Amino acid sequence: MSEGTSLMMESSENGTDLSQDDIGSVEEIPEDTILSRQTSVNLVPFLGQRFVSQDAAYEFYCSFAKQSGFSIRRHRTRGKDGVGRGVTRRDFTCHRGGYPQIKPSEDGKLQRNRKSSRCGCQAYMRIVKRADFDVPEWRITGFSNIHNHELLKSNEVRLLPAYCSISPDDKSRICTFAKAGMSVRQMLRLLELEKGVKLGCLPFTEIDVRNLLQSFRNVDRDNDAIDLIAMCKKLKDENPNFKYDFRIDGHNRVEHIAWSYASSVQLYEAFGDAVVFDTTHRLDACDMLLGVWIGVDNHGITCFFGCVLLRDENVQSFSWALKTFLGFMKGKAPQTILTDQNMWLKEAIAIEMPATKHAFCIWHIIVKFSDWFSVLLGSRYDDWKAEFHRLYNLELVEDFEQEWREMINKYGLHENKHIASLYALHTFWALPFLRCYFFAGMMATFQPESINAFIQQFLSAQSQLDHFIERVADIVDFNDQAGAKQKMQQKMHKVCLTTGSPIESHAAAVLTPYAFSKFQEEFVSAPKYASILVDEGCFHVRHHTQVDGGCKVIWVPQQELISCSCHQFEFSGILCRHVLRVLSTNNCFHIPDQYLPIRWRGVISSSTKLSHATTPREHAERIQLLESMVSTIITESMETEERLDEACEQIAMVLAHIKELPRPTHNGVDISRKQRHCSLSCCGQFEHDSSDCPIIEGDNLTGDALGFL
Repeated sequence: MSEGTSLMMESSENGTDLSQDDIGSVEEIPEDTILSRQTSVNLVPFLGQRFVSQDAAYEFYCSFAKQSGFSIRRHRTRGKDGVGRGVTRRDFTCHRGGYPQIKPSEDGKLQRNRKSSRCGCQAYMRIVKRADFDVPEWRITGFSNIHNHELLKSNEVRLLPAYCSISPDDKSRICTFAKAGMSVRQMLRLLELEKGVKLGCLPFTEIDVRNLLQSFRNVDRDNDAIDLIAMCKKLKDENPNFKYDFRIDGHNRVEHIAWSYASSVQLYEAFGDAVVFDTTHRLDACDMLLGVWIGVDNHGITCFFGCVLLRDENVQSFSWALKTFLGFMKGKAPQTILTDQNMWLKEAIAIEMPATKHAFCIWHIIVKFSDWFSVLLGSRYDDWKAEFHRLYNLELVEDFEQEWREMINKYGLHENKHIASLYALHTFWALPFLRCYFFAGMMATFQPESINAFIQQFLSAQSQLDHFIERVADIVDFNDQAGAKQKMQQKMHKVCLTTGSPIESHAAAVLTPYAFSKFQEEFVSAPKYASILVDEGCFHVRHHTQVDGGCKVIWVPQQELISCSCHQFEFSGILCRHVLRVLSTNNCFHIPDQYLPIRWRGVISSSTKLSHATTPREHAERIQLLESMVSTIITESMETEERLDEACEQIAMVLAHIKELPRPTHNGVDISRKQRHCSLSCCGQFEHDSSDCPIIEGDNLTGDALGFL
């Protein structure tokens, strides 16, 4: 029973025959008193209260209900408009009045049992129509405010569907935001700022906005699939290496669509050993789940492998997506794959990629901790969170199992459902169970931000399906160009060696600047560790401040095999400080090739090297990149005479090598030798080209000539 006002009044149901006894003391109440009660802050209905129309009565009762903690709905009527006197009685009831009814469907089968909030609540207000002096009015003849359920608080009642209304102005703004490609959450936040309300205090919710957007979509469903397939075919015609696949449902709508670009397939061949499959976002423009396959290249730059849009979120949909992706990549499955805690996706990966190690992204788990544990643990929440991070980063499985039990006992979390769920899946997220698998550093704390920023570019490009695919292509091209420039900047930046060790010099010469920076972090820390020989080829390595603990390193010099119990190399592809300490103290002056992985090297082998651009657009982008490199060389060379001389010497060697490469021919004729106006990369004179320019001809480039260029 609710704690609200328990009030029940009843008068004659026939509003035209109300007697003096029926309305009791209503007639004794002065007119101004009645009006003041209707317009007061505490809007409480009373018998005999009059309204000019049904709608006025409804609005009054609705205001009272909202203030009390419930909502109302229109119920029974007596009479019909246009027949006799029309509607003569109207009942308004609590939104939880009555009971849900199971209706048979058209084929005779019962519909599925949907959840309902109706619980037979008896609260109501009844109005009847009466005409005094031929002026119609409505009077309250029955009222009960007795509820059989708890009434909602003020911050809860506004979330009831009856009060989640979106004004025409807000609808117009939301439509504008949608056309601009904003996500629903961005729309809500901007509206909150515009209206000056607190976070989450708008009169409508995220679900209401999504429903509104769905009603806005006047996309012709019959042409939806046709337009999408036409766009994919267009991209396929432009580049035969473009991959796509789709499925159409019974309503001629796109059920699933996946695609990958030629450059993405090439990147996957080289760096598809560790993949993130992010399925945490939806494409509001078409109400489909967005899945993105991404990874990192040898320079630590996020790279795009493929994209999928799914109408449904279930095992069958995810299985189709994974199977299609493997088809794009010639059946090559990744060694490891990172996802969020989606049980349907977990089951699909086990079916379609049985040999791939599946792990959960820890950052998708940690973001939920505040909701799960902050109130429960109170002031101890920060201490518990620090303890969780420590357990997460442990090295040994045995230590994790023991200290997890101690943590549960310390904080009294034996019956907590979230702790039970975390432990049930701990082999999918705890590092002690994952260190033996290669994740390319994508489980580091800095990666979530870069990956999320990459995906946000797709979300900001929301539009109809065919336009979205084209926009994703532009985003991928832009990121490829930005990545190429970033790689060039890394290469041109001189690597600083911190020691004179041949091991450090060897790594700097082989690894990319990104990978070498990770290697250097370990190498600089190695001298802080003590290496103790405990058996032939077996070393115990621990920090000089530690008395117990440490790691076990096995080294077989004859076979150039070395391993560490911390599994840092298996996990990231970078040798750990423990191994580097053993190598340094045992007169080893180079790193065996197998411990400088190809995927982290500066020069990719011919079997994995990305092919040359084939389209005119890609060719133009490569020329633009070359111009940027030349501009950078000139800027850097002008600082000192020594730099200028070195640049002239190196460029002369590069030009000599380029001239030895074959030129394009047509019917045996060297078409590059045709006389034409000199290009901008030459001197600007006529009757020759850049290959036989008198200024850059030969290998004698001078500083003056370079300055002229």
